[in-house]
Amino acid sequence: MRHRSAGIKLNRTSSHRKAMFRNMVTSLFKHERIRTTDAKAKEIRRWADKLVTLAKRGDLHARRQALAIIREKDVVHKLFAEAPERFAQVNGGYTRVVKVGFRPGDAAPISMVELVTPEVKKKKARRKKKAKKAAAPSAAAPQATTSENKTEASPAADEAVKTADDTETPTEAVADGAAEEASPISDEASTAPDPRADVATEAAAAEPTGGQAGDAETTDEAATEDPPKKDA
Repeated sequence: MRHRSAGIKLNRTSSHRKAMFRNMVTSLFKHERIRTTDAKAKEIRRWADKLVTLAKRGDLHARRQALAIIREKDVVHKLFAEAPERFAQVNGGYTRVVKVGFRPGDAAPISMVELVTPEVKKKKARRKKKAKKAAAPSAAAPQATTSENKTEASPAADEAVKTADDTETPTEAVADGAAEEASPISDEASTAPDPRADVATEAAAAEPTGGQAGDAETTDEAATEDPPKKDA
């Protein structure tokens, strides 16, 4: 019974199977992608992930273990040079299997195995926030300078307004001259005596009042009447 026996046999002997996977792993790291059947593609991922882990460790013993599997020294040097930077931020999942179709001869399902380059997370949001914070004081500074310029320019503006009030326009000067010419005539007309008023006062003085005439008649009548007789 097959207890605790990892991997698939693929109807091959162990030596044949190991040699086949060593060749496939060497081609995978050399060309970064290969095409094979689904069963072989799923098994080759185990070999590739183990070798990438050795390359990330990077010591001499790991390099010798990788040389015992990969058949070309140049491929080992390339793997140990690129893997620590390329796969530094991930732990596992260094390869990807993509199904392609079926093989024409026996209709076996074919897949593509390729190395995956993980996306590096860029810290742009924090830098933008810092840039915004730095830009806020700089934006406030021009506003302060503009307000200072306004305060500095206010005395000059006041002086300009005063000078504008003091200066008279030609139309205002003409209106003032016409008013001055008309004012002496009006003053003379107000001070000149009215002849009608003099005539009225003379007539009033010549005619005696009704009250005074009545009083004079009463006095004359009283003088002509005899005085009252006293009783003996």
